[in-house]
This record gives sequence, C-alpha cells and structure tokens, in this order.
Amino acid sequence: MKHLLSILLFLLTLPVFAQEPAKGAESAEAFNPGEVILHHVADSHEWHWFSTDNGNFVSYFPIIAYQPGKGLSVFSSEKIAEGKSYENLKLNEEHLATLDGSPVYDFSITKNVAALAVSSLLLVFIFTSVARGYRRRVGQAPTGMQSFLEPFVVFIRDEVGKKSIGPKYERYMPYLLTVFFFIWFNNLLGLTPGAANLTGNIAVTLTLALLTLIITLFSSNKAYWTHIFWTPGVPLPLRIIMIPVELIGVITKPFSLMIRLFANITAGHIIILSFISLIFIFRSPWTGFLSVPFGLFISVLELLVSILQAYIFTLLTAMYIGGAVEEHHHEEDLGIAEQSRGGSNLGHLTRPDVAAH
Repeated sequence: MKHLLSILLFLLTLPVFAQEPAKGAESAEAFNPGEVILHHVADSHEWHWFSTDNGNFVSYFPIIAYQPGKGLSVFSSEKIAEGKSYENLKLNEEHLATLDGSPVYDFSITKNVAALAVSSLLLVFIFTSVARGYRRRVGQAPTGMQSFLEPFVVFIRDEVGKKSIGPKYERYMPYLLTVFFFIWFNNLLGLTPGAANLTGNIAVTLTLALLTLIITLFSSNKAYWTHIFWTPGVPLPLRIIMIPVELIGVITKPFSLMIRLFANITAGHIIILSFISLIFIFRSPWTGFLSVPFGLFISVLELLVSILQAYIFTLLTAMYIGGAVEEHHHEEDLGIAEQSRGGSNLGHLTRPDVAAH
C-alpha cells in the first residue's frame, strides 16, 4: 500500500524534473519510477536504445554550443554524459550549462531533433512513392500504400476540409494533410520501444499551434477582424468589452491545440510506464499478471488515441481557418439583432396567415 500510494502521489505531482541516475552507491538504492518515467518522456542529448547485463546501448549526438568569449564548441555528448564535464560544459537535468555559470547557447542535436529528421524523411519517402504510383496508374484502382492512405486523404478532404473551410478548402489541404499525417505517424513511432516522445514535446506542439495561428491570421478577411474589433449587432458599451475577449480567444484557440496534443500523448506514455514500473517496485513476478495486461490495454488504446488526436488537431485547425475565411453578411447580423430585440412582433408579422393578408 505504501508503494502504491507513492505512485499515486507521483502521478499527481508531475511538474518535477528527472535527474540522471548516478553510478556507484546509488545503484543499490530502490527503483525510482519517477526518474525512469520522466527520463523517458523528456528530451535528451543521447538515444538510449536498451540495456543488458553487459551494458547500455546508446547513440550519442553532437553537442553544438556557443560560449561568448570562447567561441563555438562541437563534440560528442558522450564526453559530458553521466555527470562528466568538458570544455567548461556539463549537463544539468539534460540542459546544457557551464561550470562557471557563464551564458551558453545550445544548438545541439537532441533525441527529438533526430526523431523529427527520421520521421520527416519517412513521410517524404512514403508520399513520394504514393505520388509516383498515382502518376503510373492514372485512372486505375490504387494498390499497396496508395490503397491504405487514400481513404484517409479523402476523409480529411471531404469531412474536414470541405465542411469546415468551405469553397476555399483546396488551398489549405496541403497543410491539413501534412499536419494530420505528421502527428499520426509520430504518435505511432512514439509507441515503439526505445523511440522518442516527439509529439509529447511541448516545443513541437507549440510549433504546430503557431503555424496554425499564422495561417489563420494571414488567411483572415475583413469580416473576421470586423467581428473581433467591432462586433455587429452588439450595443456600443458591450463592443468595447468584447474586443479584449475576442483577442484573447484568438490566442487561446491555438494554445488549446498545443496543450491538448502534448497532454494526451505524454499521459499515455506515463500511464504505460507506471504499470510496468509496478513490477520493479514490488519485485514480484505476480505483479506482472496485473501490470502487463493493463499496460498492454493502454498500449492498444494509445493506437486509437494516436489517430484520434491527429484528427482532432486537424479538424480544429480547419475550423479556425474556416472561421477566418468565412464571408459574413452585415445585413444578416443586423437582422438577427433586430429579431432578438423585437422577436414577438417579427414573429407575428412573419406568420403564414398574416403574410397571406
């Protein structure tokens, strides 16, 4: 019960930072699930594949750091791994820092950067081959990867793009399809053993949200900004109050996209690793009969969540763009406002029997 309570407290106190486990005396201490889990979901300057009794299988990335007055430093992250320091640099909770406290600018290749490059190359290879297949088989039924991806492309086009954006949907389809497949593929890759938690990185989801915000703002028309700064059909005092509210709404919409994707993907990884950690906490093989099935169930559920989160992000993006490019009619807004002020009279005048007379 004591160990179970510790896990529950850990899940409720996630805003902590994992530290690299030190060698030697600390290796004999009890298993620390928080350290292992947070190390897995966080970014790092190395790629830890797996461990055996003979050692760890790790790929080290280049450290690229600039120190004012000392110039640029380029070396392998192995030289500052496990608490070591090199050229006045060290890793402090996976953040590059200097020994003397002087400023340093980190341009290093990290695990998430490498995963981003791999997934991007994979997407380019897959869709280049699919496009090549369409050119070779014009007017014929799709085969292979074409037949697998075409339903998703058609669904995003017909059910997301057309319905959310309207007649101008075609110019935004490249971005919508890129966002959908990028998030989906990286969600799936993040579930493979030893993979990076790319879409569970707040910087990645922030970048995607900023791209959505930029496209929405640059696509917006005059009617969009009119409804923000001078809402039609609203009394003058209320219009002044609505301006900051509407401006906050412009920012919070992409912010919600960022948090939703980050939280859902990260939570899935934490729950799976928490169930597996039960085996090492209780140190009993019988615990595996409970934790492994639950962990497997969450893993299967994450397969559904991976495509669901990609769909939700794409759908909300299309809705935000659709609201920005939609043509609003001032006369309709005035009519609605007038109807709200004198609804009973309008209702009387528009009844079929009165209209007939």
